[in-house]
Amino acid sequence: MSARAIFHLFLHAAVPALLAWMFWRKRFLSAWVLMLLGWIIDLDHLLADPIYAPNRCSIGFHPLHTAPAIAVYAGLCIPKKTRLFGIGLIIHIVLDAIDCWWMHAGR
Repeated sequence: MSARAIFHLFLHAAVPALLAWMFWRKRFLSAWVLMLLGWIIDLDHLLADPIYAPNRCSIGFHPLHTAPAIAVYAGLCIPKKTRLFGIGLIIHIVLDAIDCWWMHAGR
């Protein structure tokens, strides 16, 4: 696994942790876990062949990483009950988009 991939995975845990600590400190653990649930959208990787391709951009390729899905994730940020989960999904998409940019910038 490349350094970029390891750093990308680290960010998927660290960014929600940082936001949970900054904005929901009194309930840090539950806020962090709810945002970490955003990883659930990576189940769509199971539909791809190969399941993991280190130089494949997830955005626009996997069904749960497309514009319609992202619009739903943004909508989940509005109701209080789903807000942290929605934020976690948006963080996930933003980090995946950054990873795509890193991939293309490195070529």
